Amino acid sequence: MNSLLAAAPPVPPHRFQDSRFSPNRTMATPSSSRKRKASLSPSPEGDPMSTSPAMPNARLPTNTTPRSIKRARPNLTGKPLLIPRLLETLDAKSLRSVIQALCDKHGSAIQEEIRHLAPRPSVSSTLQVLREYQHTMNAAFPIGDNPGSDYSYNRVRQHLNTLLDALSDFTPQFLPPVEPQSSTSLTYLDGVMSIIHELPQWDSASHNLVKENAYEEIARAWGCVIREASKRGGGIQLQYGGWDDKLRRHNELAGGRLAEAVNELRQSLAWMAAGRGPGTDHPEPQSSIRQQLFSGTYGPGAASMRTGTGW
Repeated sequence: MNSLLAAAPPVPPHRFQDSRFSPNRTMATPSSSRKRKASLSPSPEGDPMSTSPAMPNARLPTNTTPRSIKRARPNLTGKPLLIPRLLETLDAKSLRSVIQALCDKHGSAIQEEIRHLAPRPSVSSTLQVLREYQHTMNAAFPIGDNPGSDYSYNRVRQHLNTLLDALSDFTPQFLPPVEPQSSTSLTYLDGVMSIIHELPQWDSASHNLVKENAYEEIARAWGCVIREASKRGGGIQLQYGGWDDKLRRHNELAGGRLAEAVNELRQSLAWMAAGRGPGTDHPEPQSSIRQQLFSGTYGPGAASMRTGTGW
Protein backbone atom coordinates (compact mmCIF):
# COMPACT_ATOMS: atom_id res chain seq x y z
CA MET A 1 0.00 0.00 0.00
CA ASN A 2 2.77 2.36 0.85
CA SER A 3 4.48 1.43 -2.35
CA LEU A 4 1.42 2.39 -4.39
CA LEU A 5 1.13 5.77 -2.72
CA ALA A 6 4.75 6.41 -3.24
CA ALA A 7 4.53 5.60 -6.92
CA ALA A 8 1.60 8.04 -7.61
CA PRO A 9 2.62 11.23 -9.40
CA PRO A 10 2.40 14.46 -7.47
CA VAL A 11 -0.78 16.53 -8.03
CA PRO A 12 -0.14 20.01 -9.51
CA PRO A 13 -1.29 22.99 -7.49
CA HIS A 14 -4.70 24.50 -8.24
CA ARG A 15 -4.77 27.37 -10.76
CA PHE A 16 -6.68 29.77 -8.55
CA GLN A 17 -5.24 28.58 -5.32
CA ASP A 18 -3.43 31.78 -4.46
CA SER A 19 -5.64 34.24 -6.43
CA ARG A 20 -8.16 36.58 -4.85
CA PHE A 21 -11.77 36.66 -5.99
CA SER A 22 -12.29 40.29 -4.95
CA PRO A 23 -10.26 43.20 -6.23
CA ASN A 24 -7.40 44.42 -4.17
CA ARG A 25 -8.18 47.43 -2.06
CA THR A 26 -5.53 50.01 -2.48
CA MET A 27 -4.76 52.78 -0.14
CA ALA A 28 -6.32 56.10 -0.97
CA THR A 29 -3.80 58.69 -1.98
CA PRO A 30 -4.26 62.44 -1.75
CA SER A 31 -4.39 62.71 -5.54
CA SER A 32 -7.04 60.05 -5.93
CA SER A 33 -9.26 61.46 -3.19
CA ARG A 34 -9.77 64.73 -4.99
CA LYS A 35 -13.14 65.29 -6.65
CA ARG A 36 -13.33 66.00 -10.35
CA LYS A 37 -14.85 69.26 -11.33
CA ALA A 38 -17.96 69.15 -13.47
CA SER A 39 -17.30 70.06 -17.06
CA LEU A 40 -19.51 72.58 -18.78
CA SER A 41 -19.21 70.80 -22.10
CA PRO A 42 -20.86 67.45 -22.68
CA SER A 43 -18.68 64.49 -21.93
CA PRO A 44 -17.15 62.93 -24.98
CA GLU A 45 -17.90 59.42 -25.92
CA GLY A 46 -15.92 56.93 -24.00
CA ASP A 47 -15.52 59.21 -20.98
CA PRO A 48 -15.38 56.93 -17.92
CA MET A 49 -16.91 59.69 -15.77
CA SER A 50 -20.01 59.94 -17.93
CA THR A 51 -23.24 59.16 -16.15
CA SER A 52 -24.73 57.32 -19.12
CA PRO A 53 -23.11 54.46 -20.90
CA ALA A 54 -21.57 55.29 -24.26
CA MET A 55 -23.18 53.61 -27.24
CA PRO A 56 -21.18 54.70 -30.27
CA ASN A 57 -22.44 51.96 -32.55
CA ALA A 58 -25.92 51.50 -31.15
CA ARG A 59 -28.95 52.18 -33.35
CA LEU A 60 -32.06 53.45 -31.72
CA PRO A 61 -35.32 51.98 -32.99
CA THR A 62 -37.30 54.33 -35.21
CA ASN A 63 -41.03 54.26 -35.70
CA THR A 64 -41.04 54.73 -39.47
CA THR A 65 -43.91 53.57 -41.58
CA PRO A 66 -42.94 50.85 -44.00
CA ARG A 67 -42.65 52.04 -47.60
CA SER A 68 -44.93 50.47 -50.11
CA ILE A 69 -42.59 48.89 -52.60
CA LYS A 70 -44.13 47.92 -55.93
CA ARG A 71 -43.01 44.43 -56.53
CA ALA A 72 -42.55 43.06 -59.99
CA ARG A 73 -45.28 40.73 -61.07
CA PRO A 74 -43.94 37.21 -60.97
CA ASN A 75 -46.05 36.00 -63.89
CA LEU A 76 -45.42 38.68 -66.56
CA THR A 77 -47.10 37.81 -69.84
CA GLY A 78 -47.73 39.69 -73.06
CA LYS A 79 -50.90 41.71 -73.56
CA PRO A 80 -52.22 44.11 -76.22
CA LEU A 81 -51.05 47.72 -76.07
CA LEU A 82 -53.42 50.32 -74.67
CA ILE A 83 -55.22 52.42 -77.28
CA PRO A 84 -53.70 55.77 -76.15
CA ARG A 85 -50.19 54.30 -76.39
CA LEU A 86 -50.98 52.73 -79.73
CA LEU A 87 -52.18 56.05 -81.16
CA GLU A 88 -48.95 57.72 -80.03
CA THR A 89 -46.97 55.47 -82.36
CA LEU A 90 -49.04 56.21 -85.48
CA ASP A 91 -48.06 58.88 -87.96
CA ALA A 92 -50.60 61.00 -89.82
CA LYS A 93 -50.87 58.65 -92.77
CA SER A 94 -51.35 55.54 -90.62
CA LEU A 95 -53.90 57.32 -88.44
CA ARG A 96 -55.91 58.36 -91.49
CA SER A 97 -55.87 54.78 -92.72
CA VAL A 98 -57.22 53.50 -89.41
CA ILE A 99 -59.99 56.10 -89.29
CA GLN A 100 -60.92 55.45 -92.91
CA ALA A 101 -61.11 51.71 -92.24
CA LEU A 102 -63.43 52.34 -89.29
CA CYS A 103 -65.67 54.56 -91.42
CA ASP A 104 -65.85 51.95 -94.17
CA LYS A 105 -66.71 49.22 -91.67
CA HIS A 106 -69.26 50.98 -89.46
CA GLY A 107 -70.95 53.19 -92.05
CA SER A 108 -72.54 56.60 -91.63
CA ALA A 109 -72.97 56.39 -87.84
CA ILE A 110 -69.29 56.74 -87.06
CA GLN A 111 -68.80 59.17 -89.95
CA GLU A 112 -71.23 61.63 -88.39
CA GLU A 113 -69.52 61.21 -85.03
CA ILE A 114 -66.11 61.98 -86.51
CA ARG A 115 -67.51 64.97 -88.40
CA HIS A 116 -68.98 66.25 -85.14
CA LEU A 117 -65.80 65.80 -83.10
CA ALA A 118 -63.21 66.91 -85.65
CA PRO A 119 -62.46 70.65 -85.87
CA ARG A 120 -63.44 72.53 -89.00
CA PRO A 121 -60.70 72.65 -91.64
CA SER A 122 -59.04 76.02 -91.95
CA VAL A 123 -58.19 77.75 -95.20
CA SER A 124 -54.45 77.39 -94.64
CA SER A 125 -54.60 73.67 -93.86
CA THR A 126 -56.84 72.98 -96.85
CA LEU A 127 -54.64 74.90 -99.24
CA GLN A 128 -51.63 73.06 -97.85
CA VAL A 129 -53.25 69.71 -98.71
CA LEU A 130 -54.04 70.90 -102.22
CA ARG A 131 -50.48 72.17 -102.64
CA GLU A 132 -49.14 68.77 -101.64
CA TYR A 133 -51.26 67.13 -104.34
CA GLN A 134 -49.99 69.70 -106.81
CA HIS A 135 -46.38 69.05 -105.81
CA THR A 136 -46.88 65.30 -106.30
CA MET A 137 -48.31 65.94 -109.77
CA ASN A 138 -45.44 68.21 -110.79
CA ALA A 139 -42.90 65.66 -109.57
CA ALA A 140 -44.41 63.03 -111.88
CA PHE A 141 -43.57 64.95 -115.07
CA PRO A 142 -40.90 63.23 -117.18
CA ILE A 143 -37.55 64.97 -117.41
CA GLY A 144 -36.60 66.41 -120.78
CA ASP A 145 -39.92 65.74 -122.49
CA ASN A 146 -42.49 68.24 -123.73
CA PRO A 147 -44.64 69.06 -120.66
CA GLY A 148 -47.75 69.39 -122.84
CA SER A 149 -47.35 66.13 -124.76
CA ASP A 150 -49.63 63.12 -124.52
CA TYR A 151 -46.83 61.14 -122.89
CA SER A 152 -46.54 63.71 -120.11
CA TYR A 153 -50.31 63.73 -119.70
CA ASN A 154 -50.40 59.96 -119.25
CA ARG A 155 -47.65 60.19 -116.65
CA VAL A 156 -49.46 62.76 -114.49
CA ARG A 157 -53.10 62.00 -115.28
CA GLN A 158 -53.71 60.05 -112.09
CA HIS A 159 -52.17 62.75 -109.89
CA LEU A 160 -54.06 65.45 -111.80
CA ASN A 161 -57.39 63.72 -111.21
CA THR A 162 -56.53 63.31 -107.53
CA LEU A 163 -55.91 67.05 -107.23
CA LEU A 164 -59.12 67.97 -109.03
CA ASP A 165 -61.17 65.52 -106.96
CA ALA A 166 -59.80 67.03 -103.77
CA LEU A 167 -60.61 70.49 -105.10
CA SER A 168 -64.21 69.47 -105.80
CA ASP A 169 -64.56 67.96 -102.33
CA PHE A 170 -63.10 70.88 -100.39
CA THR A 171 -64.85 73.75 -102.18
CA PRO A 172 -68.42 73.14 -100.87
CA GLN A 173 -67.05 73.21 -97.32
CA PHE A 174 -66.21 76.91 -97.73
CA LEU A 175 -69.45 77.99 -99.36
CA PRO A 176 -72.59 79.34 -97.65
CA PRO A 177 -74.52 78.27 -95.70
CA VAL A 178 -71.88 75.83 -94.38
CA GLU A 179 -69.34 78.66 -94.08
CA PRO A 180 -71.03 81.71 -92.49
CA GLN A 181 -68.10 84.11 -92.95
CA SER A 182 -67.85 85.60 -96.43
CA SER A 183 -64.25 86.65 -95.86
CA THR A 184 -63.26 83.03 -95.22
CA SER A 185 -64.99 81.88 -98.40
CA LEU A 186 -63.36 84.58 -100.49
CA THR A 187 -59.92 83.84 -99.04
CA TYR A 188 -60.29 80.17 -99.94
CA LEU A 189 -61.42 80.94 -103.49
CA ASP A 190 -58.53 83.35 -103.95
CA GLY A 191 -56.03 80.66 -102.92
CA VAL A 192 -57.67 77.98 -105.06
CA MET A 193 -57.56 80.21 -108.14
CA SER A 194 -53.77 80.32 -107.92
CA ILE A 195 -53.66 76.52 -108.02
CA ILE A 196 -55.99 76.31 -111.02
CA HIS A 197 -53.97 78.92 -112.92
CA GLU A 198 -50.88 76.73 -112.49
CA LEU A 199 -52.49 73.59 -113.91
CA PRO A 200 -50.64 72.37 -117.02
CA GLN A 201 -51.84 73.35 -120.47
CA TRP A 202 -51.86 70.32 -122.81
CA ASP A 203 -51.31 70.19 -126.53
CA SER A 204 -54.46 68.13 -126.98
CA ALA A 205 -57.70 70.07 -126.54
CA SER A 206 -59.46 67.05 -125.04
CA HIS A 207 -56.97 66.93 -122.19
CA ASN A 208 -57.71 70.55 -121.30
CA LEU A 209 -61.36 69.84 -120.54
CA VAL A 210 -60.56 69.08 -116.92
CA LYS A 211 -59.06 72.54 -116.47
CA GLU A 212 -62.05 74.13 -118.19
CA ASN A 213 -64.39 72.29 -115.83
CA ALA A 214 -62.37 73.48 -112.85
CA TYR A 215 -62.71 77.10 -113.98
CA GLU A 216 -66.44 76.66 -114.51
CA GLU A 217 -66.96 75.14 -111.09
CA ILE A 218 -64.94 77.78 -109.28
CA ALA A 219 -66.74 80.56 -111.18
CA ARG A 220 -70.07 79.31 -109.83
CA ALA A 221 -68.55 79.26 -106.35
CA TRP A 222 -67.50 82.90 -106.73
CA GLY A 223 -71.03 83.85 -107.74
CA CYS A 224 -72.54 82.03 -104.76
CA VAL A 225 -70.26 83.79 -102.28
CA ILE A 226 -70.71 87.20 -103.89
CA ARG A 227 -74.50 86.97 -103.74
CA GLU A 228 -74.37 86.01 -100.08
CA ALA A 229 -71.87 88.76 -99.22
CA SER A 230 -73.98 91.39 -100.97
CA LYS A 231 -76.80 90.69 -98.51
CA ARG A 232 -74.62 91.66 -95.56
CA GLY A 233 -73.96 95.36 -95.13
CA GLY A 234 -74.80 96.17 -98.73
CA GLY A 235 -71.64 94.47 -100.01
CA ILE A 236 -69.24 96.86 -98.30
CA GLN A 237 -66.97 93.94 -97.44
CA LEU A 238 -66.54 93.19 -101.14
CA GLN A 239 -65.46 96.74 -101.89
CA TYR A 240 -63.16 97.36 -98.94
CA GLY A 241 -61.59 93.91 -99.09
CA GLY A 242 -60.34 94.62 -102.59
CA TRP A 243 -62.10 91.55 -103.93
CA ASP A 244 -63.28 93.32 -107.05
CA ASP A 245 -59.68 93.93 -108.09
CA LYS A 246 -58.63 90.39 -107.18
CA LEU A 247 -61.46 88.81 -109.12
CA ARG A 248 -60.76 91.01 -112.13
CA ARG A 249 -57.13 89.92 -112.10
CA HIS A 250 -58.12 86.25 -111.82
CA ASN A 251 -60.47 86.69 -114.76
CA GLU A 252 -57.63 88.05 -116.89
CA LEU A 253 -55.37 85.12 -116.00
CA ALA A 254 -58.20 82.70 -116.74
CA GLY A 255 -58.80 84.15 -120.19
CA GLY A 256 -62.23 85.60 -119.35
CA ARG A 257 -63.62 82.36 -117.94
CA LEU A 258 -64.76 84.17 -114.78
CA ALA A 259 -66.77 86.82 -116.61
CA GLU A 260 -70.01 85.65 -115.02
CA ALA A 261 -68.58 86.09 -111.53
CA VAL A 262 -67.20 89.51 -112.43
CA ASN A 263 -70.64 90.63 -113.64
CA GLU A 264 -72.19 89.32 -110.44
CA LEU A 265 -69.75 91.40 -108.42
CA ARG A 266 -70.44 94.53 -110.46
CA GLN A 267 -74.16 94.18 -109.91
CA SER A 268 -73.65 93.76 -106.19
CA LEU A 269 -71.54 96.92 -106.02
CA ALA A 270 -73.71 98.99 -108.36
CA TRP A 271 -75.37 100.79 -105.46
CA MET A 272 -72.04 102.37 -104.53
CA ALA A 273 -72.01 104.24 -107.84
CA ALA A 274 -75.47 105.72 -107.22
CA GLY A 275 -74.01 108.91 -105.75
CA ARG A 276 -71.56 109.47 -108.60
CA GLY A 277 -72.34 112.23 -111.00
CA PRO A 278 -71.97 111.84 -114.75
CA GLY A 279 -68.40 112.14 -115.86
CA THR A 280 -67.02 112.05 -112.32
CA ASP A 281 -64.87 109.39 -110.75
CA HIS A 282 -65.58 110.21 -107.11
CA PRO A 283 -68.92 109.97 -105.28
CA GLU A 284 -70.66 113.11 -104.11
CA PRO A 285 -70.09 113.43 -100.36
CA GLN A 286 -73.67 114.54 -99.63
CA SER A 287 -75.48 111.83 -101.59
CA SER A 288 -73.07 108.93 -101.19
CA ILE A 289 -74.68 105.97 -99.50
CA ARG A 290 -71.33 105.05 -98.05
CA GLN A 291 -71.10 108.39 -96.26
CA GLN A 292 -74.67 107.97 -95.05
CA LEU A 293 -73.80 104.57 -93.61
CA PHE A 294 -70.80 105.96 -91.77
CA SER A 295 -72.75 108.97 -90.44
CA GLY A 296 -75.78 106.89 -89.44
CA THR A 297 -78.23 108.75 -91.74
CA TYR A 298 -78.82 105.92 -94.21
CA GLY A 299 -82.39 104.61 -94.55
CA PRO A 300 -85.83 106.01 -93.69
CA GLY A 301 -86.28 107.17 -90.13
CA ALA A 302 -82.57 107.58 -89.51
CA ALA A 303 -82.96 111.28 -88.71
CA SER A 304 -85.72 110.65 -86.19
CA MET A 305 -83.65 107.94 -84.50
CA ARG A 306 -80.67 110.28 -84.31
CA THR A 307 -82.70 113.16 -82.80
CA GLY A 308 -84.66 110.91 -80.48
CA THR A 309 -88.08 111.65 -82.05
CA GLY A 310 -90.58 109.35 -83.63
CA TRP A 311 -90.56 106.75 -80.85
